[in-house]
Amino acid sequence: MDQQVEKMQLRQNYRNFWHSDLMSTIYADTPYCCFALLCGPCVSYLLRKRALYNDMSRYTCCAGYMPCSGRCGESHCPEVCLCTEVFCCFGNSVASTRFLLQDEFNIQTTQCDNCIIGFMFCLQQLACICSIVACIVGSDEIQELSQMLNCLADLTYCTVCACMQTQHKIEMDKRDGKFGPQPMMAVPPVQQMSRIDQPTPPPVGYPSQPAYGQQPYGYPPPPHAQGYPPTGYPPPAYPPAPAYPHNYPK
Repeated sequence: MDQQVEKMQLRQNYRNFWHSDLMSTIYADTPYCCFALLCGPCVSYLLRKRALYNDMSRYTCCAGYMPCSGRCGESHCPEVCLCTEVFCCFGNSVASTRFLLQDEFNIQTTQCDNCIIGFMFCLQQLACICSIVACIVGSDEIQELSQMLNCLADLTYCTVCACMQTQHKIEMDKRDGKFGPQPMMAVPPVQQMSRIDQPTPPPVGYPSQPAYGQQPYGYPPPPHAQGYPPTGYPPPAYPPAPAYPHNYPK
């Protein structure tokens, strides 16, 4: 439970958003939203399988977010386990697919989506409380009120779940490139450290000295410029270079 609470806290720091919020899903994909409203378990099965990239060997009950995950024999018959999950624990199956996509793409839940989901839960709790009070008191008025609240809570629950499933489907359409190629960050150009066509920078510091035998412009030539060595000086004697042995190691 501590790990699950930590994961829920980490989801609050995600920076990405859903491609469509819950209020806009019915306009974004009306046919699929109606399909999810009429046959929610079938849609939940298809979405979970698609979220796993159609690789059922990666399937875990409730996507690993429940204490029973990994203990239901998923590795032997994942399709049967998924069918059991979506029909017996429909709400958990929808929430697990949602958490799976959020953790994969770092998607946070907007405040509007949190309000809608919170209103659904509060309405269900209120309907449950009214049903308990009606059973204890035995009042016909409270019984009718509890039935109305139960119908309203069920209608809200089915509507919100259908919108959530449509939201998941739209997000996976975006993942699979059905909305066209997504913009990507351009690769920065390769930095060129040096180029031949760059101009030579001007010299900085002291001027270059003339080479031997050259005289700066404006000065008379040296007296021994006509020949070397200068007159009256004996030729310099250089010691002979040492001879190296030819017995190289083999």
